[in-house]
Amino acid sequence: MSDTRRRVKVYTLNEDRQWDDRGTGHVSSTYVERLKGMSLLVRAESDGSLLLESKINPNTAYQKQQDTLIVWSEAENYDLALSFQEKAGCDEIWEKICQVQGKDPSVEVTQDLIESEEEHIEEMPETSPLIDLPTCELNKLEEIADLVTSVLSSPIRREKLALALENEGYIKKLLQLFQVCENLENTEGLHHLYEIIRGILFLNKATLFEVMFSDECIMDVVGCLEYDPSLAQPKRHREFLTKTAKFKEVIPITDSELRQKIHQTYRVQYIQDIILPTPSVFEENFLSTLTSFIFFNKVEIVSMLQEDEKFLSEVFAQLTDEATDDDKRCELVNFFKEFCAFSQTLQPQNRDAFFKTLAKLGILPALEIVMGMDDLQVRSAATDIFSYLVEFSPSMVREFVMQEAQQSDDDILLINVVIEQMICDTDPELGGAVQLMGLLRTLIDPENMLATANKTEKSEFLNFFYNHCMHVLTAPLLANTAEDKCEKDAVVGSTKSNTICPDNYQTAQLLALILELLTFCVEHHTYHIKNYIMNKDLLRRVLVLMNSKHTFLALCALRFMRRIIGLKDEFYNRYITKGNLFEPVINALLDNGTRYNLLNSAVIELFEFIRVEDIKSLIAHIVENFYNALESIEYVQTFKGLKTKYEQEKDRQNQKLNSVPSILRSNRFRRDARALEEDEEMWFNEDEEEEGEAVVPPVEKSKQEDDFPDSYEKFMETKKAKESEDKENLPKRTSAGGFKFTFSHSASAANGANGANSKSVAAQTSPASSNGSSSKNATLTTAVTATKGSLVGLVDYPDDEDDDEEEEASPRKRPRLGS
Repeated sequence: MSDTRRRVKVYTLNEDRQWDDRGTGHVSSTYVERLKGMSLLVRAESDGSLLLESKINPNTAYQKQQDTLIVWSEAENYDLALSFQEKAGCDEIWEKICQVQGKDPSVEVTQDLIESEEEHIEEMPETSPLIDLPTCELNKLEEIADLVTSVLSSPIRREKLALALENEGYIKKLLQLFQVCENLENTEGLHHLYEIIRGILFLNKATLFEVMFSDECIMDVVGCLEYDPSLAQPKRHREFLTKTAKFKEVIPITDSELRQKIHQTYRVQYIQDIILPTPSVFEENFLSTLTSFIFFNKVEIVSMLQEDEKFLSEVFAQLTDEATDDDKRCELVNFFKEFCAFSQTLQPQNRDAFFKTLAKLGILPALEIVMGMDDLQVRSAATDIFSYLVEFSPSMVREFVMQEAQQSDDDILLINVVIEQMICDTDPELGGAVQLMGLLRTLIDPENMLATANKTEKSEFLNFFYNHCMHVLTAPLLANTAEDKCEKDAVVGSTKSNTICPDNYQTAQLLALILELLTFCVEHHTYHIKNYIMNKDLLRRVLVLMNSKHTFLALCALRFMRRIIGLKDEFYNRYITKGNLFEPVINALLDNGTRYNLLNSAVIELFEFIRVEDIKSLIAHIVENFYNALESIEYVQTFKGLKTKYEQEKDRQNQKLNSVPSILRSNRFRRDARALEEDEEMWFNEDEEEEGEAVVPPVEKSKQEDDFPDSYEKFMETKKAKESEDKENLPKRTSAGGFKFTFSHSASAANGANGANSKSVAAQTSPASSNGSSSKNATLTTAVTATKGSLVGLVDYPDDEDDDEEEEASPRKRPRLGS
């Protein structure tokens, strides 16, 4: 049943105004992704091939005739009809069309039509009468103008007028009249001719454009369009096109057809962009054929140039030749820039061939030379060309730089040339640097990297980038946050340093761009960037910029840290707590005072994230080291919330610890089944002594732990007595030289407690440990390194997160809560 209901014949109206049968098939209405809308599809009943694919446009006038016919006009005035075998099928499709256009299916026409369009399909005579044009004379110009403007609202009458103009060679006659009017200075006639020519352009007919834009006619067409009745004085478009606009041939073009095509395209583009008014919403489609005319001209130009390999080879040779003078090179680069812009008109497969041709001819090595030149204009155009290449195929560019790396020094690698251009951008607003940063981001984005069966582009390219290019990218950042510079500029005892960070706005902007790229790396590059950050101690250097007078730069540094913490990676957390890297962030928060600004909100959001996500190691570190300085901040509950979480965790651990028999705790840390990456294990376990870190007393001493509740009060007294002594022994190291943490009482409380405790443990286990340093060393042999008392030296696996912090219920923690 459904087969016959949807069975249709497809008809199209030919140039002789007769209906051609295109075949019989079955119609359906469905959403077509390519056309971005509901469309009518007709598949042939013989072989299933597609007879029709037509998007149901909201503005197209559809007519329902005789209960089984639907007729409409497509773009290019291409008339179509569907003849249904059954009325029911016609009604179904008509409902779909009305639904898309928001019309009531009871109507027979979906849009308001001029009466001439309401001719029924079977009533159309075989030779549809053309519109009778008035004779082409001066006194008939007004009549012609009225006729041309009156047909614009009707697709069928537009079609008829176009045929009449074409058949009678009418346009050339009109342009002869234009010359007569101009010689006679007949202003009224010239105004009518403006309306006529503009109306003919709006007929949107390619065959008429071929006549109007031919060499013999185009200047007269431009002349007619100078006499806009709404202007007091005519424009001088012809003068501009003939005298001002200069055609430059970087290499002489021998093909006359190609040269003519280039001239024609430039002039037609000028008509569309400069002379004709910007079309209103209702006129958008009036000039669609004009846009297509320009589009296809550009395709032809690119194809003709591309096929002439001798021409392109000559351009490349001159571009890279050292003897070429600067002006010539600038013209060559601008030619390539326009050539690439034209290439955007090509179909995907043709564009593919175009860029492959350029790659084969050596566009990338040529760009490498040109981008390193002094001339700003040349560099800017070269950057535009590079952006076309990166946008087209990041993989092609990556492949080139990796091959190049095997033969060249790091300094002259294309990516390093790009990075250096970014760093050395002289524009105060860094316009070029921003563009280059975007291209770099595309190149290092794993999302567009290919993975093949035998190799992965991602691992190969990222290895290359971190080995050969990353040091160039981070050089300005490291240079501007160098420790010797920081220490020299720091003010002793101050939480602020004077000139650690560049006051120069341009440098600050550059560092912000670099940080944006590094933040992107943190999100997308996992272990490559992790190794780099830890090997270079990069986060510490970045956080020096929290001191910048440029708030946007401080926020960039904070965003970098926020992304790292957002990964919830315990290796990063350990690195942060081991290096005491919250200190500059908290300094910035306190220095910001009571100001309610973006910096304040961003810092609080960082701590709120840690609280909400319950990152235990960071919560413990923050509360133990910085809570005294932060507890006064009460306009948000974040810091109180951190303290609450910390205390809840401690209580939970203590309960758990007390419920475990001591015999089970004796070998707490011997977990041979653990598998860690060796390099990261070593990194986290080295240099404890240099860092001056606190240590956790060994949990094996179960006797002391069993006596813990009884010795608590004694311990408090010991702690207070020892506090001042231990304060003097604390390491004086600051996070980046310039930060002198002023609220040392909270840090010393924790360290003091730890110092007292570690000595008492040392006394029990090693009688030889009589002074503080030997005590520390003795303890180090059995204790696991902790970061300010919050992290153990092994990985916190989720399944024994609770166990990992059991030993931290040692006496040094409980006194801190009351200190």
